[in-house]
Amino acid sequence: MDAWFCVQALQEALRTATPEICNTDQGSQFTSGGWLAELTQAGVAVSMDGRGRAFDNIFTERLWRSVKYEEVYPKSYGNVEDARQNLGGYFRLYNQERPHQALGYRTPAEVHFGAGGRRGNNVTGVNKKEKEAKRKKMLLLQNTTLTN
Repeated sequence: MDAWFCVQALQEALRTATPEICNTDQGSQFTSGGWLAELTQAGVAVSMDGRGRAFDNIFTERLWRSVKYEEVYPKSYGNVEDARQNLGGYFRLYNQERPHQALGYRTPAEVHFGAGGRRGNNVTGVNKKEKEAKRKKMLLLQNTTLTN
């Protein structure tokens, strides 16, 4: 993959927000001088997965699989603006509304920011009873052996 495309995407992303750290694999586009210079200039720490560490990127790969099969492929966007709006809505759903089994039926926002999914990083949860009730409700909804 050519580095220029990735560097251009990085520049656009850095205009929106600047992370503390950027983790990538060791692909040529991510070890290029242009990529590393952009991160260094922005004050972003660089982290690269070890060579041959196929499982380092598994969560990102799962996310993109979900994005493609649940959002992109079924909708076939007509233009860039449609893609931006629809993907923005999908990521709000994915991060703030949709409980994830791997996160104990909490949303990524709840896990990262704490109760309410906004500020703080209280993974143990201020509203532990509320979260447990939501988790139990989700378990009941997913149990196909129960009938009304």
